[in-house]
Amino acid sequence: MRERVSRFSGFVGVMQSPPEGTGSSGSIADRRDFVYSEDDFKLICKMIYRRVGISLAVSKRDMVYNRLSRRLRALRIPDFASYLKRLTADEKNPEWEPFVNALTTNTTSFFRESHHFPMLAELLLANSASRSNLSIWCSAASTGEEPYSIAMTVADTLGPKASQVSILATDVDTEVLKVAAAGVYPDERVEKMAPDLLRRHFLRGKGDQAGNVRVRPELCQMVDFAQLNLLAPEWPMRGQFDAIFCRNVLIYFDRQTQAQIVTRFAPLLRPDGLLFIGHSESLFHVSEIFRLRGQTTYQRIMPGEPLE
Repeated sequence: MRERVSRFSGFVGVMQSPPEGTGSSGSIADRRDFVYSEDDFKLICKMIYRRVGISLAVSKRDMVYNRLSRRLRALRIPDFASYLKRLTADEKNPEWEPFVNALTTNTTSFFRESHHFPMLAELLLANSASRSNLSIWCSAASTGEEPYSIAMTVADTLGPKASQVSILATDVDTEVLKVAAAGVYPDERVEKMAPDLLRRHFLRGKGDQAGNVRVRPELCQMVDFAQLNLLAPEWPMRGQFDAIFCRNVLIYFDRQTQAQIVTRFAPLLRPDGLLFIGHSESLFHVSEIFRLRGQTTYQRIMPGEPLE
C-alpha cells in the first residue's frame, strides 16, 4: 500500500470551485480560449477510458473543455492537441495525475443513501461478537464524507470496541484525497446532520476557521486514505473485508468494466460480508457471483451454494 495521506497538515478551509456551466454570456464554445476539436474530445474519451475505465458521454464535451482548459492555462499550452500529445507520448508523464483528477466526478455527502448504514451497523454487531478484528473498504472515498459516515456508524455502534475496526478509504483522485484526509468541511456540508451526531463527531471552527467544521481526531484516526485506480492490474490489499462500499461508481463504467471490478471484489469479501452499491446500480449481470441481500446491498455466493 502506498504512503498514507497526511491527516493533519493544518486546519485549513476547503475552497469550492465555481459551478461549471455556460453562464448567461453564451455557450462555452463561444468563449473558448483554446482550439478544441471533435477529434480532441474523442481522444480524451479514449484516454480516460483506458486509464481509469470512465466512459464519457457526448454530453460531457463542454464539461471536459471546462475542466481541462485549466490545465492548459496552468502549463501555458496553446491548444488541446499539444496537451494530449504530451500525455500520449509518455505513459509515465506526471501530468496524467491532474488529467485524471480533472475528469473524475466527486459528488458525495454525509450519510448519502442512508438505508445502508443500519445494515452496516447490524453486520458490525454480529461480527464483533465473534471476531476482534473487522475491516471495511470504501473504494471511492471522494472528499471523505462516505468513509467518515462509515466511521461514525462504527463508533456509535460499537463504542469502545470501535478500535477493532479498520477502514480503508481509496480513490483515484489524489486531490480529493487531500481534502478527505484533512477532514475539514464548510458548515453547509453538515447542515442536514442531526445535532447530537454533529456534536459527537465534529469540532466547530473559530476565528479564521469560522464557518467550517472539522472531523474529530479520534474519528480521523479510524480511516486510512490511499490512492487506488480500480483498473490497476493489481490491488495491494490482501485480507478479506466485512464490507465493501462501491457506491455510485459503477455508473461511470461500461458493462464489461463493471463486471471486471465486481468480480475482483468477490474474493476480498468474507463469506458473510456485504457489498454496497449505488441507488441506480445493480449486479444483475454478475448474478452468479453476488445475490441481493437488501436495497442495493449484495452478498457473495459461495462455491456450491444454489443460485437464487
